[in-house]
Amino acid sequence: MTVNWGFLGAGFVASRGLAPAVHASRGAHLYAVASRDEERSATLEPERVHSTYDDLLADERVDAVYISLSNSQHIEWVTKSLEAGKHVLCEKPLGLNAIETAAMFDVAASNGRLLIEAVWGRWHPRFARLVDHVSSGAIGDIEHIETAFTFTSEMTDNYRLSPSMGGGALLDVGCYQAHAWVALTKGAADFSITELARTVGPTGIDLTTDVNVRINNNITAHAVSSFALPSNQQFIVRGSEGSISTAAGESFTTWNEASSLLINDVIEEFPVTNAFIEMVENVSRVIDGDSGWFVSAADSIRVAQILDAIAQHP
Repeated sequence: MTVNWGFLGAGFVASRGLAPAVHASRGAHLYAVASRDEERSATLEPERVHSTYDDLLADERVDAVYISLSNSQHIEWVTKSLEAGKHVLCEKPLGLNAIETAAMFDVAASNGRLLIEAVWGRWHPRFARLVDHVSSGAIGDIEHIETAFTFTSEMTDNYRLSPSMGGGALLDVGCYQAHAWVALTKGAADFSITELARTVGPTGIDLTTDVNVRINNNITAHAVSSFALPSNQQFIVRGSEGSISTAAGESFTTWNEASSLLINDVIEEFPVTNAFIEMVENVSRVIDGDSGWFVSAADSIRVAQILDAIAQHP
């Protein structure tokens, strides 16, 4: 079976990342797109263009919906999509907070449909290999996780600049780092903030959030998320018997390029990979009843709880 995908939204990530990935993926077909601009929808080359989101959800040929709307619109359209009987892959962060996130998974469960957060970097083989190395004890017991995702933003009239629409660096790029914590520490069951500094921009969003935390009592972590600092992605895990870090390729968003890991003094190479395709193929297989990996509900809810704790910290 081929999964017929419908897109709600035709912005940058949908047009540059997901649409080409669906076209290139086995077991997936870009059947329909709906956005505020039908001409822009057509540039994604779907089989059909719908004039409204509701029209797309009413189309019985749509099996699964990919949502790339502003963060504040996720809960409305995720809920409507699930209630229309569609499986859903929704851009990160899934909800504005943990309450919204958990509520959406409740709707998915009650309708017997999949809901998956599209943190596409987690499907990259390098990320999976990093987690496997740490889990196997290759660097001993984890002692510290050091991450950063920063860039100087030139955004204007963008929802990421609006507090009410779910803007800010923490939700946008801190999400990747919180997912790394959860993946590496088996869910970050115990979590506390030890130090936090933030810079608030003129629109009221956090331009920079710099946070130190303690996870599961004996692991420290430091994460920097910013729209105002020079471009930098970093991912280092230090253990009692060594360290592992990303080397070639961006730490969280490497795309269509070769990449590598540094495990102690050994380099492990990864070929050119499109993690969007990895995500689409895995999710499509699971929808079709076959085996595939996807970000769990528990992970997405825990990440939302962690981001809430950081955002609400004085």
